[in-house]
Amino acid sequence: MTTATDSMNWGTELWDQYDNLSAHTLKGIDFLEKYGHFVKDRATIEYEYAAKLRRLVKTYQPKKKDEEDYQFTSCKAFKILMNEINDLAGQHEVVAENLQANVIKELNALVKDIREERKKQLQEGNRLTQTLQTQLENLQRSKKAYDKAFRDNEKALENFQKADADLHLSRAEVEKQRANLAYKTQVCDTAKNEYAMQLQRTNELQRQHFRSGLPEVFRQLQELDEKRIKNIKNFIRSSVDIERNVFPIINKCLDGILKAADVINEKEDTMLVIERYKSGFLPPDDIPFEDLSKGCSDSGSANNINNIQISGKLKEGGYTVKGTITGKAMKKRAGIFHIFGSRGNAAIADGKEDLSDLPPNQRRKKLMQKVEELKSKVAQETAAKDGLMKMKGVYEANPALGDPMTIEGQLNECSHRLDKLQGELKRYQGYLEDAIKGIQSGQNNSLTNSPRMVNGSRHHRNSGGSAAEEESLSRSASDSSVTNPTINHNKQSAPGTPQLNHGCSNSPESGLGTSHTSLPGVDSDPDQYDGHTADPESEYYEADLLAPMGVCKALYPFEATSEGSIPMAQDEELHLIEEDQGDGWTRVRRMHGELEEGFVPTSYIETTLFDK
Repeated sequence: MTTATDSMNWGTELWDQYDNLSAHTLKGIDFLEKYGHFVKDRATIEYEYAAKLRRLVKTYQPKKKDEEDYQFTSCKAFKILMNEINDLAGQHEVVAENLQANVIKELNALVKDIREERKKQLQEGNRLTQTLQTQLENLQRSKKAYDKAFRDNEKALENFQKADADLHLSRAEVEKQRANLAYKTQVCDTAKNEYAMQLQRTNELQRQHFRSGLPEVFRQLQELDEKRIKNIKNFIRSSVDIERNVFPIINKCLDGILKAADVINEKEDTMLVIERYKSGFLPPDDIPFEDLSKGCSDSGSANNINNIQISGKLKEGGYTVKGTITGKAMKKRAGIFHIFGSRGNAAIADGKEDLSDLPPNQRRKKLMQKVEELKSKVAQETAAKDGLMKMKGVYEANPALGDPMTIEGQLNECSHRLDKLQGELKRYQGYLEDAIKGIQSGQNNSLTNSPRMVNGSRHHRNSGGSAAEEESLSRSASDSSVTNPTINHNKQSAPGTPQLNHGCSNSPESGLGTSHTSLPGVDSDPDQYDGHTADPESEYYEADLLAPMGVCKALYPFEATSEGSIPMAQDEELHLIEEDQGDGWTRVRRMHGELEEGFVPTSYIETTLFDK
């Protein structure tokens, strides 16, 4: 059904608005170009936004030095978020590229086509108008000629009538006026006919001009303008579709960010912080009251207070509670060992193959990492060997492709490397199995933190921050018993003698605990040491011996390779002198012989405390 709007068009309604339609179509093309510039600038903004997003992600990417912190769930989520933002930037680039290819390019082509078509139609309109104008001028000239001829004819008729009525004029004069009248009449009729013909032609041309010629031009201009308007609508729709097409991926990116947020677990991060920084020590015990009225010196109380104050904070040299070494000071640890000038300490600094110098949990983790690394290498070498075997088989089947002997050398080298890796893997798997058994054994035989008497005083296991009691009652006395006894007799402290109030550890790792392999004197030169412990019968030695806390049984054999440790055979029984202080080592003393005293791994022994 045709509506009134559809029946109305420029050709019929605007037949006399040629100039206005020309100006309107020009403005329409300018507007189309303006919209094209808008889309182009929009695409540029999308490109710039994507580039800035990528630059933002690159700026906040974790550095290698911060990789350890990205084990926390919040940091992992942030890393995932940055990856999703990077993908989001890619979608903005897609929007810009599609706008450039599907909108801007087509829009520029459309502007060019419409401009050329408009020019063509306007030229046609000018031609039609010029033709009509020419015809109107011809009509005007013919009309003027007819008007002049008509007046001349009337004047000739008037002269003839006057001459015919005048009796005084000769017949010749009358005939002359008659002939002039006939001539003027003929000229008038000719001009009249010419005027009639030009008028008919002009009317016909004008009818054709305003009913078909110019309306057709206006119709073409109308179609161009409607095409322009329709394409603007299509371009807007295309722009929306381009953006809408990336919405699913953008939504996936946003969903990925939400999933990353769901990954964040404050409890897991809290446990990770505990696992990373837990020292294993307990808060200090209460400071004991010392009654000065009974004649006791207050030096011990002052030392206790001083030690407690500094035991919970970082002290000079990077030491913390119980003299353990902080992570910041670990790099300088080798320098601490070198003060003794012993190969045993160097072995600790360099690390042993079975990592037995590490605490059990750390040893297990390191061994598991090593086993996984070796398994990966074995898989790679196995794949390489299989490839060489296949190539050798191909060469044997078709010698034209190559000499099988050229593969033999590579195959032997690969087999040798594989055997070596498999042997190393088996060895480290054995170390790992031993470490796991040691941890399980240690867990099964763990003791509670019940108070006990040490040399007549109450003492808690792993009291951690109670530096005063720990130093005065446990470590200091025990250290004195395994070092040169004359040091305590002379009330002196030589270099290398454990000084807990300076934060030094008595574990074998610190090199401060000593055994039959330790250096008792000040000088680190082994030539100055005769290799014997103090005389067991010495009164000073007997006076400084700590009473055993219990007995322990060796679950595995242990070879002493570090300063302060002693070897033990499987199933050997020893006296328990001091329990593990959180560093993975326990101080023991042999039951027989020279009463040799030193440290052994806690995970290698099963302990039984004496009843209090």
